[in-house]
Amino acid sequence: MQIVHVNGTDRGRVMLYALSTCGWCGKTRDLLEALGVAFDYVYVDLVAPDQQKPVIEEVEKHNPSLSFPTVVIGEKTIVGFKENEIREALK
Repeated sequence: MQIVHVNGTDRGRVMLYALSTCGWCGKTRDLLEALGVAFDYVYVDLVAPDQQKPVIEEVEKHNPSLSFPTVVIGEKTIVGFKENEIREALK
């Protein structure tokens, strides 16, 4: 899996599952970067075909509808670009 780490302030586990072609996914990534938090992200559509199944299964654990962006902050899952929810979960 091609997980990318972005350095920043440690606020616990922050993982972004996104698509490279998704505008809302880009806005979510930009927000996390602007907030200065450390997070990991993966563009699910860019994962090698032979490695996609486990990545998709991981996303489905958090978001059975398999929609993007899916952000996991600690034990909380936020689906879609929901700036206020993301900010609140990072407090």
